[in-house]
Amino acid sequence: MANEPEKVEKATFAMGCFWGPDGLFGCAPGIIRTRVGYTGGKKENPTYKSLGDHTEAIDIDYDPQQTNYSNLLELFWKNHDPTTQHHGERQYISAIYYRNEDEQKLAQNTMQEEQKKRKRPITTEILPLKTFYDAEDYHQKYRLQQHQEFFRALGLSPKDLKGSFLAARINGYMSGNGTLQGFEEELTVLRLTEAQADYVKKLIVIGKRGECH
Repeated sequence: MANEPEKVEKATFAMGCFWGPDGLFGCAPGIIRTRVGYTGGKKENPTYKSLGDHTEAIDIDYDPQQTNYSNLLELFWKNHDPTTQHHGERQYISAIYYRNEDEQKLAQNTMQEEQKKRKRPITTEILPLKTFYDAEDYHQKYRLQQHQEFFRALGLSPKDLKGSFLAARINGYMSGNGTLQGFEEELTVLRLTEAQADYVKKLIVIGKRGECH
């Protein structure tokens, strides 16, 4: 990204396995960066193999001049099943982690509206955000990392992925999110070669694929 916006705001959601949301939000309008990780529990420094009582989640940086929290909540509700019962297991629960009272109210209001559309009760938890622990590098931008030759050609390393605008956008499109038109409109910002752009376009056409563990 050529220039960082003057103001950057954040949002944190849990929607089951975090690979899918990383792609979903990565190429949504106004998204600057994403990182996946663990939050909501008491265990310090959780890892994927020692998660404790934490939940897989995505932490999002966005430009409030291009999108807003309500738009992100709309993506949240539309792209997973918030009625799933987890029977005490917390790794894949549905949750919204708010940072302030405005986010809390928006989350509660949209959940009430969403419940009207569903027969089963929504199980989404609305909780204050505590510590967010980054997941291991191999979980970041999972779809992008599956294309190793392309990944290396971008000049990225696994350590770059949590802070990279380019990685977030490309991972989103490579996961089958976004549209060809949207991708083409930001090619000048992404600065891909023609061959790289064609490679991504083919994956957009294929569409979404199952990405969970």
